[in-house]
Amino acid sequence: MKQRLIPGFALIVTLAAGAIAHDLFLKFDSCFLKPFSSAKVRLLNGEFNRSKNTVDRERMRDVSVLSPSGLINPPQKEWRDAGPTSLLSFQTGVEGTYVVALSTKAREIDLQAAEFNHYLAHDGLPDILAARIKNGELNNNVRERYSKHVKAIFQVGDKRTEDYKTSLDYPVEIILQQNPYDLRAGQTIAVKCLTEGKPITNQFVLAGWQAGSRLSPQIGVRTDPGGIARFPLRAAGQWYIKFIYMEAAREPRLDYESKWASVTFEVKK
Repeated sequence: MKQRLIPGFALIVTLAAGAIAHDLFLKFDSCFLKPFSSAKVRLLNGEFNRSKNTVDRERMRDVSVLSPSGLINPPQKEWRDAGPTSLLSFQTGVEGTYVVALSTKAREIDLQAAEFNHYLAHDGLPDILAARIKNGELNNNVRERYSKHVKAIFQVGDKRTEDYKTSLDYPVEIILQQNPYDLRAGQTIAVKCLTEGKPITNQFVLAGWQAGSRLSPQIGVRTDPGGIARFPLRAAGQWYIKFIYMEAAREPRLDYESKWASVTFEVKK
């Protein structure tokens, strides 16, 4: 599942080396929590090891915590900002494998051609970039509509449950095919990538991890006809898997629509 090189892609990747990422992740300090205890998860708006900006509450279309006891929607008062990071506090319950998730409302943004090309190269959109190269559109400015839909999988106590594979019916979603807390470094994890509940074929998907303060190089693979991407868990640490599903827009004064997905979890040795 190695990515094929695209003409012109290497040059723009080099240009994009200093580009500012604007990913969205939900991330715990540790994904291993005690039952019936206070929990705190950070919403990182920027990169996996730091947030550049907080997220306005009115942008949050859905916030959910899924556990063996069911689904709850924490109220806005449980959010607070700490510098550029948004923090959500909640209580764990019975033992199990939990999910915390957030979905944002769509927004529109105008991007200069060079900025958009850098974003395509930096954030894993080689097919859109290749189409712009092929069609002679690299100098075209764009208007994009985007939304982001993110999850973190965490373990409460020792009992494993299958809540981690429950769909929340987000516009795009990553569904783990194995409980990550049954896996160890050196094994392989499979994920299913969906848009509007349907598998995405040939989607470019990225993964990486953090051990201590060090971020790994990203791994990029393609989904198979069933929407499945597989990643070797090369090291212990905090992991993420992400993709951006982008299509040409079908309405006036809008060029593209993108839907971002990410999931985070922790891998033990």
